[in-house]
Amino acid sequence: MALVGKKFPSIEIDAISEMGDNLRINIFKEATEKGKKVLLFWYPKDFTFVCPTELHAFQEALPEFEKRNTIVIGASCDTNEVHFAWLNTAKDNGGIEGVTYPILADTTRNLSNVLGILDIDEEIYNENYDSIEITGSNVTFRATYLIDEDGKIFHESVNDMPLGRNVKEYLRLIDAYTHVQENGEVCPANWEEGKDAMGADRNSTAEYLAKH
Repeated sequence: MALVGKKFPSIEIDAISEMGDNLRINIFKEATEKGKKVLLFWYPKDFTFVCPTELHAFQEALPEFEKRNTIVIGASCDTNEVHFAWLNTAKDNGGIEGVTYPILADTTRNLSNVLGILDIDEEIYNENYDSIEITGSNVTFRATYLIDEDGKIFHESVNDMPLGRNVKEYLRLIDAYTHVQENGEVCPANWEEGKDAMGADRNSTAEYLAKH
């Protein structure tokens, strides 16, 4: 079920800081109480292969997100202890040493289950209907959410586990959404900051297409 246009679930989750401090984070409140946009990205597991490349890519782009009044938060179903061990593992050894944004530890699967991003299937497997077999890894796909200052989701995407994300695309989407917020215009295909936007009417579309 698509969540775009809806409020992000107001659920408090364990998290860890770069210094190893145990935190409790509510994504909805991070946005609404701080007046910031939030980029929340989920990855399957710590100490895996594609995952550290993504965490470092978001870290490298962190100044650009901060310029856009956007908080970056990572998330998986691993524990804070596993996160902390990974944060203390060198980059050249597959670790995420140097990552400074918080990472959620959704060990209960409360939030990821509400979002519907777990790799899991349940099957009733006996004639009495009293036993359930759970298949799948029970970890999250590579889901990404962009949330505005009112706690509303304005973008969501889910990648299969082998497919890493393009971090620059999220910067573009934030720029486009901010342009809409500030100017009331809509952003056409492949729009980037500095390019022409359009009014939300047929004449504006026709004019734009004629020019491009």
